[in-house]
Amino acid sequence: MQDIRKLSEINVGEKVIVCKINSSEKISRRLYDIGIIKGTVIECVGRSPLKDPSAYLVRGAVIALRSEDSENIIVRKASDE
Repeated sequence: MQDIRKLSEINVGEKVIVCKINSSEKISRRLYDIGIIKGTVIECVGRSPLKDPSAYLVRGAVIALRSEDSENIIVRKASDE
């Protein structure tokens, strides 16, 4: 597979594609509601000084996610097409 990581591990400015969400049904539902589903492109646009939460660009909106939520989102590097 290609560079599979957790969303919490990506660097600011890096773009990735969601492969899988490993969360409880409640958290998965919240992520789906804000547009984070398999195949979604996400870019990390910032981190708080203590690295929690982090800001991500998802479908044109900036979303803040706690580390405990982003730990459960499995991503791969987006190709520069």
